[in-house]
Amino acid sequence: MTRAPERLSIDSGGGALAISGRTPRLSWEPTGDTDRFEIEAVVDGRRQQPQIVEGHRFVAWPWAPLTSRAEVVWRVGEAGLWSDWSGFEAGLFDEDWTARWISPEETTDAGYGRRPAHLLATAFELMGDVVRARLYSTALGVYTAAVNGERAGDVELAPGATSYDKTLHAQAADVTHLLRDGANRVEIELSDGWFRGQVGAFRIPAAWGTTVAARAELHVDLADGRHLTVATDGSWTSSRSTVIRADLMDGQSTDLTTAVGAPRPVSVDTVDAPPVTWSPAPPVRVVETRAAAEAREVRDGVWVLDFEQNASGRVRLDELGPAGTRTVLEYGEHVDADGDLSTAHLDSHRPGEPVQVFVQRDEVISAGGADVFEPRHTVHGFQYVRITRDGQPFDPATARMQVVQSDLRRTGLFACSDEDLNTLHRMADWSFRGNAVDIPTDCPTRERIGWTGDYQVFAPTATRLYDVHGFTRKWLRSVRDDQLDDGRIANFSPDGRQIKHHLDDQFAMMTGSAGWGDAIVAVPWEMYRAYGDEQVLAENWDAMVRWVEWALEKAATTRHHARMQSAPESFEQYLWDGTFHWGEWTEPKPKDADGNRLDPIAHNPMVWFMADKGEVGTAYLFRSVSTLAQIASVLGRDDEARYSDLAGRIRDAWQRAYLRDDGTTATDSQAAYVRALSFGLVPEGMRAAAVDRLVQLIETADHHLSTGFLSTGDLLPVLADHGRAHTAYRLLLQRTAPSWLYMVDRGATTIWEDWEGIDDNGEAHDSLNHYSKGAVVRFLHTHTLGLRQAPDSIGWRSVEIEPVPGGDLTWARGSHHGPQGPIGVEWRIDGEELVVDVEIPPLTTALIRLPDGTAHRVSRGRHTVSAPVARFAASV
Repeated sequence: MTRAPERLSIDSGGGALAISGRTPRLSWEPTGDTDRFEIEAVVDGRRQQPQIVEGHRFVAWPWAPLTSRAEVVWRVGEAGLWSDWSGFEAGLFDEDWTARWISPEETTDAGYGRRPAHLLATAFELMGDVVRARLYSTALGVYTAAVNGERAGDVELAPGATSYDKTLHAQAADVTHLLRDGANRVEIELSDGWFRGQVGAFRIPAAWGTTVAARAELHVDLADGRHLTVATDGSWTSSRSTVIRADLMDGQSTDLTTAVGAPRPVSVDTVDAPPVTWSPAPPVRVVETRAAAEAREVRDGVWVLDFEQNASGRVRLDELGPAGTRTVLEYGEHVDADGDLSTAHLDSHRPGEPVQVFVQRDEVISAGGADVFEPRHTVHGFQYVRITRDGQPFDPATARMQVVQSDLRRTGLFACSDEDLNTLHRMADWSFRGNAVDIPTDCPTRERIGWTGDYQVFAPTATRLYDVHGFTRKWLRSVRDDQLDDGRIANFSPDGRQIKHHLDDQFAMMTGSAGWGDAIVAVPWEMYRAYGDEQVLAENWDAMVRWVEWALEKAATTRHHARMQSAPESFEQYLWDGTFHWGEWTEPKPKDADGNRLDPIAHNPMVWFMADKGEVGTAYLFRSVSTLAQIASVLGRDDEARYSDLAGRIRDAWQRAYLRDDGTTATDSQAAYVRALSFGLVPEGMRAAAVDRLVQLIETADHHLSTGFLSTGDLLPVLADHGRAHTAYRLLLQRTAPSWLYMVDRGATTIWEDWEGIDDNGEAHDSLNHYSKGAVVRFLHTHTLGLRQAPDSIGWRSVEIEPVPGGDLTWARGSHHGPQGPIGVEWRIDGEELVVDVEIPPLTTALIRLPDGTAHRVSRGRHTVSAPVARFAASV
């Protein structure tokens, strides 16, 4: 049955309101076989001239640029059938803001992690019926807004994490229903947030500024045609908030018995701020609420609640006890043998310095009555919370976990006959969710910063699970904002430490690593391939070039000290080994004769720092330069030939320096072979030998992996794609450490940073929610399920379906909701037949490959094909 186009959207963010820039790009899902559509729009009540357009993704706005606060409804026609009308609004653009920046009066500096929130407020009179009211607001700090005591909007942790020296996003809320005849009041509660709060493992204060500030405008349209604007200015006041301590990392303390205090004048325009812009990402919201699965009173007045899921969020208390009752909440990922909360594994250690004790602690003092506690100026990573309420009873049913994350739309599903693999998939999914809080972070606990290497590793998997297009574009803006003048990419973004301005800092020497900085090339390329958006390439092009040119220059002018004893050969100008690299990172830790874990970095940091990681650096230089050549071709730039030639020279240099004549590598590690084979560095005639050596190393390790941060996600695909699916599945289904199912057997609900995050003795190590090793679940989609995008396809226009099951799997099913619509695959063993059912959306072609050598090319619709089980089993 023919249907009208569906899922109309714009390439902008917003909360409950979809908010656009001046020229939003339009997208929808087709339902027919044409890519020619008619679009109509009404802007501020004025019907626009209908337009005929080609394509259905990121269609350029065909009418005049929008003005601030414009209201738009639009629809799409296909073959005479029209979609439902879809609406959005334009933001209040920077040049149209009349509000001034206001800051609270801060009489003392309580210190980082101990400062209070401030209440900025104004009152105004309103007479007449309100037909439309919008509150536009932003801050240098984290804020919540309220009108007449009711929350405005549903965005959490606003205005979000950005590089505040260059980028600042605003939010818009529909507050029409909150206004009333007569006296009205607007309040903004403001705390340090990302702007000047603590960041990173060592809780170093962010250096974006020293003074928090807010800026807001309330626009009210009345039924009689009048328009009222209430904007932040010198008439606003500042007073003490009941939030007496607020820090995104440490937590929040609220004293509901405290007197608000006399209002004081605000300071006006004492801060420097970048222009107001509107985020392309979906907002951070409370996306789920969970009750505790288990509650245990570990001692009098002390309870430990288990929510059975490690996540990012907070606990809401619906009952606070009589006036004066103090309730303390401490959050973490692990409990000890006695069932009590344990967070020592998250403490941070730096040689020669005191231990940075890990803290996530909220506190509330009750005023009695029906108040609730919902700490909205902080966010925590946790599965467990220890609640202490001295002298008063506590009912665990009154505590609920609120899961706080970017409200991403799910696009990928997977399930199979092995419940352990389903659990592993859920773990990786939750691990990404817990680290998708406005930016992609490494962990929601100890560091909680946007390490570039983490997302470089996980981005291809993220696109299979969720629509991360706008989320990623937002983060890439910060990566560009933080880029150093010489072209280096910061280790993490937003970079509150601002290494770009502190080049004498020791950490600056560790900036510019292969696999981390290369995110500026790899991540936009993944977004382009997944979503078909050339703009994500164009807006990052200059940053890509600056990064690659810096790396090329360092390859040509620096040498690792191990090569300094001999005269350089000409090819060495393409070896990138003379600057710092993190390397493979987090490979399984070796153990001494007594079974004690050895940390090479802690044992001898200088040896680790000075080690030759040129094999890794040169491999990533090759991949980034060759990708840059492809991007140049897409954008129609004349750089393509130069970068293609350079990529060939770098590959030749890598082979001469690190590849032996027998197909083995100088590094001779699992990671080295995975990287070389995945990146296409090994000549065709040597690939079989390299694969054989990789398998031999795996067998020598008793079918355990020894890969780390960078190459783990490619390990199983490399094996399966080279005819070693059996080995891939033995690794995947391995139950002893290091392995994924070891995490499952130890009760993990998210992916660990360390392969032995909880060891055989029940002791925890490092973060228990680090998504990088969860990139393995991409294999479940691309190989176990068998659904992948064709190599030359962009935006899922062409797919290949080739299931590669293993172990004792008898069925798998899943889907990916691509730009054209959902693609579904299910295979099962039915008697002597392998049966594959597929569903293909419009404007998409699929090639189904079966192990008996047959191939079926199909287009839209449902299709079923089959092959003999015996041949299928023999192929894996």
